[in-house]
Amino acid sequence: MTNNKMLVNEKQRSLGNFLVGRLLPFKEKRQVGPFTFIDHMGPSPIGEGRFLDIDQHPHIGLSTLTYLFEGEIEHKDSIGTKKVITPGDVGFMTAGKAITHSERTPQNLRNQETLLHGYQIWVALPKELEEMDPKFDFYTSDSLPQWKKDGLTIKLVAGNAFGKSAPLQGFSPLFMVDIKADSSGTLHLKDQLKGEVAFVIVNGSITEYGNKIGAGQMMISKTNEACRVELEEGTRLLLFGGEQLPEERFLLWNFVSSNKDKLKQAKSAWEEKMFPTIEGDDSYIPFPTTRF
Repeated sequence: MTNNKMLVNEKQRSLGNFLVGRLLPFKEKRQVGPFTFIDHMGPSPIGEGRFLDIDQHPHIGLSTLTYLFEGEIEHKDSIGTKKVITPGDVGFMTAGKAITHSERTPQNLRNQETLLHGYQIWVALPKELEEMDPKFDFYTSDSLPQWKKDGLTIKLVAGNAFGKSAPLQGFSPLFMVDIKADSSGTLHLKDQLKGEVAFVIVNGSITEYGNKIGAGQMMISKTNEACRVELEEGTRLLLFGGEQLPEERFLLWNFVSSNKDKLKQAKSAWEEKMFPTIEGDDSYIPFPTTRF
């Protein structure tokens, strides 16, 4: 690997009935651009006794981005949102000063066998927006820019890349791109992206300067100059990144902030049941007592 690259392997962790692979953060790298957390969900079978049921839990100081390849997730939150996210859609929940939400297998899928596969991503908010009012934005798959070039199908999920702009811009300069190799090909990134970039290999493999990177791995580059990767046929990868935020971000469970005191205040507020709640939902995930 060239000097400005870093290779990361997914670390498995349990999430109720499911195993997820955590790619970010890790000891040597806490963020890529404004992205501060990336979990790979599945592919996991959904069926009797194996539904996704993540009870009410809180967030501050970030936006969550949910992007699926297979399956569906019903999102409900404390500002009244109820939305089913399907493959290719983008659910973008901005916590700001405080929000509570749940994620579940929709009722209509609870009498059949399906698969759930996708990514849950956190994007840190700029310091001046950490206390903004919460909101939820939703973009259907067909509203996102998609095109074919050099044997690749490219979809711009968020931000700006390859001279195009997605309807979801976020709150600081960023990008997220979904790329599928319909045939073996070369991806040229010079002058196509701005900022740090992470290559997340969903399936298949890529080759960069003779180094092969496979599914379940993430390659991080601090720069995008003269960046070129070879994709084998059938490969799917996600590109994440953008410009770094000027201040360090700290994480405590589901909370992100540039101020450690705000993390402690959020912890106390959740334990004292002072967060807003989802109407008609009395579920509650306690603050973890063990290291997370």
